[in-house]
Amino acid sequence: MDNLAKVNDFLEQAGTFYLTTTDGDKPKCRPVGFHMLEGERIYFGVGEFKDVFKQMKLNSNVEFCATVGNEFLRYYGKAVFENDYTIANKVLANAPALQKIYNDDTGYKLGIFHLENATAEFRGMSGVKEKYDF
Repeated sequence: MDNLAKVNDFLEQAGTFYLTTTDGDKPKCRPVGFHMLEGERIYFGVGEFKDVFKQMKLNSNVEFCATVGNEFLRYYGKAVFENDYTIANKVLANAPALQKIYNDDTGYKLGIFHLENATAEFRGMSGVKEKYDF
């Protein structure tokens, strides 16, 4: 298993994980559940109409944190949004719940992004166990 797959598997095991952005000079953290490993990238999505999207456009440095038992993952880097909706359309085709939110009737779009210049730290209570740069 490659290192990016390890990150994806940990997120899968966690189920819900947390995305931290900044709002001005204040941190903002929220639960996230969607991720998808496609090729050499893990994709995430946020609504383009939400504050989180606006925050990420102003400061693209973000961090995800996930826990499984006493182990946790920090995955951080620069959020890069996709310019076309190929991945978003693929996600929506397989997610009926998201289709109710992101559709032509509501006008809401799903902003898909991945991390570049990223680092994954697999940690225990005593510190970093494994660290990978992507």
